[in-house]
Amino acid sequence: MAPEPLSPLDLAFWNIESAGHPLHMGGLFILDAHAPDAAQRAAGLLAARAARIPGLNTRIRPVLLPVGAAARQPAPGYDPLEHVHLAAPVRDFHAAAGALMQQPLERGRPPWAAHVLPGADGASFAVLFTFHHAHADGMRAASYVLSLLDPADGGGAPAPAGVSRPRKSGAGLRLPDPRTLPGLLPGLLRGAVSDAGRALSIGSAMARAAWDVHSSPALASRATGARRADGAIVDLRDVHRVREATGGTANDVLLAVVAGGLRRWLDKRGDGSDGVRPRALVPVSLRDPGDPGASGNRLSGYLARLPVDEAEPLARVRAVREVMERNKQAGPASGPGAVALLADLVPSLGHRFGGGLIARSGRLFYDLLVSSVPLRGAQGLTLADSPVREAYPLAPLAPGQSLAVGITTYEDRVCFGLLADAVAVPDLDLLARSITEEAAELVAVCGA
Repeated sequence: MAPEPLSPLDLAFWNIESAGHPLHMGGLFILDAHAPDAAQRAAGLLAARAARIPGLNTRIRPVLLPVGAAARQPAPGYDPLEHVHLAAPVRDFHAAAGALMQQPLERGRPPWAAHVLPGADGASFAVLFTFHHAHADGMRAASYVLSLLDPADGGGAPAPAGVSRPRKSGAGLRLPDPRTLPGLLPGLLRGAVSDAGRALSIGSAMARAAWDVHSSPALASRATGARRADGAIVDLRDVHRVREATGGTANDVLLAVVAGGLRRWLDKRGDGSDGVRPRALVPVSLRDPGDPGASGNRLSGYLARLPVDEAEPLARVRAVREVMERNKQAGPASGPGAVALLADLVPSLGHRFGGGLIARSGRLFYDLLVSSVPLRGAQGLTLADSPVREAYPLAPLAPGQSLAVGITTYEDRVCFGLLADAVAVPDLDLLARSITEEAAELVAVCGA
């Protein structure tokens, strides 16, 4: 396999990370133990399967040209056993996941890991999968995980995710024949003008988003590298009942649940929710459904002001639906949420030396991340004959951010995975309870 240049966005994610602020995503899967040795068997199965899955054996290394660029390449001596870790028994899977999420992945090796966590009760165990954001976006990470687990029919792990052709990237060096330059110049000029116009449009939208900010001290606190994780579960049937009663999409309802959960949480902790409308960055996948094995990140995003200050649950749903409809009409290539697309306009050297500045600037235009990660076709998953009971996505927490919310649907449940800065948000369990309370109230007021 020839080295695959990192795209500008992947390179940005690689350089944003620092030793004190890891930038990987996670997925916490909780299983009912089929046998006393289920966790040990699961660790062995994961290592054996990881050896056969394309992409898991690649590491990220710098390249000579262009200066500051990097590429994915097969890791010599790759051993999956170095990436699968069997822990001592734990009492709280979420607490253990939070502690592990604050540990950076080793950058000299393929940037992924699987931590098998036996439950102290002996009746359950968990697996925390982690992938560096430069290596995979949420959908790509999900495809890796689904290749490591067993489908419902018990016929073994799904087919490994395929290796796709490398995406076009500015990280590679391709010099045109000088004789062709006169014919290329008009197209190059048009492209430059188009790129400048897009940058100006997104930049001005970011500036407007940073104006008149109504956030909360809890989301604006000075962040550290410490991590805390927790989770909440909502009945999927309740979500659809609310959607049928209010209109819009299921995702609108879930964003409204997050808004209402934040309102309850802020009021309970004494911060107050009056006038609070935090800006949520909602990632949007640009991944081709026909190319699920594509490596790296293919993302844009929407920016939505969450109506935390709305007192009525149904008013929050309407407000979320309106802002998301405006975002969808504008499309994922414009607006402040499309900031990821600006990475394509920054040279590799800019990413290399400007990563810290980019990381610190995130809070200027968004207050929290709310990411929906679909587990396509994931029903009745098992590992080592043990059924998966819950699945919590843990979205990456960028430097300067205090809270990230991941959402996925598994069987008849919606799982909210919460990852927060442990110093800025010491009461994450209170937010988890507030989310479930908000969902219950929505169902009640809708008469569902």
